[in-house]
Amino acid sequence: MKFPKQYSLKEIADLISTKYVGADDFPVLGINEIHVVEPGDIVFVDHPKYYDKALESAATIVLINKEVECPEGKALLISDDPFRDFNKLTQHFKPFKASNSAIAKDAIIGEGTIIQPNCFIGNNVIIGKNCIIHSNVSIYDNAIIGDNVTIHAGSILGASAFYYKNRPEGYDQLLSGGRVIIKDNVDIGALCTIDRGVTGDTTIGEGSKLDNQIQIGHDTVVGKKCLIASQTGIAGCVVIEDNVTIWGQVGIKSDVTITSGTVIYAQAGINKSTIGGVTYFGSPAQDARSFFKDMAYVKKIPGILEKLKNL
Repeated sequence: MKFPKQYSLKEIADLISTKYVGADDFPVLGINEIHVVEPGDIVFVDHPKYYDKALESAATIVLINKEVECPEGKALLISDDPFRDFNKLTQHFKPFKASNSAIAKDAIIGEGTIIQPNCFIGNNVIIGKNCIIHSNVSIYDNAIIGDNVTIHAGSILGASAFYYKNRPEGYDQLLSGGRVIIKDNVDIGALCTIDRGVTGDTTIGEGSKLDNQIQIGHDTVVGKKCLIASQTGIAGCVVIEDNVTIWGQVGIKSDVTITSGTVIYAQAGINKSTIGGVTYFGSPAQDARSFFKDMAYVKKIPGILEKLKNL
């Protein structure tokens, strides 16, 4: 998430009431999660296991819960609770805003686009030309929909990320200030749910087609011309490259990359990044040819045991 203007380190520290290490006028441009940070961004870290990753990332401002040596060219915000203060920044720069109407007054709807009854179109939403938004679709604030997009009934774009911190008093949610972006010529089936990014964008690439009842988690990026079949569940921060085919009831864990041309057969469980052009099956998933060969050998075991008994 980029701020509407450049802020100084002191201004941000004053906003969240933290100490800081760095020049008062050190530039701050936005906040982001570790996997999408850029120079000028704030990243937060609250566990020693991830200190080095945060300090060595592209982010130039680190919101951290311990005074550590500040890397050259960077600044620190010292907080007793970085998670809480990251939420404060999200709430300040992207507060929840009621629309009080089915289609927000500042939503932009392109020429030739049809919006069926009982839809909700949130604040600052942009919908391109010649789209069809079927009944009971909800498109949350700040989403961007391209041209020639079809969204079938009951789908929800822009719900909050499933991202929580376990505290003694219960789970504390990390607030979502990101967006959903749907590129041109995308079809989204009925009852799909696409969560917005925590600070960045959840993106569906041009020409991709989604079946019914698909869940796509926060900050996931789906490439061009992908096919995703019904009841697939994709966690947050997944990268799906171009021309990927995913069949029904596939589960994909967070922080993996599905490389271009990959095919994943139904009910597979993906727990690590794939190799391009390979077809996967099973849980945990593996090369489908190897899986089927192994199954063929397994089927021969009873016959082999019977022969051994007769020796």
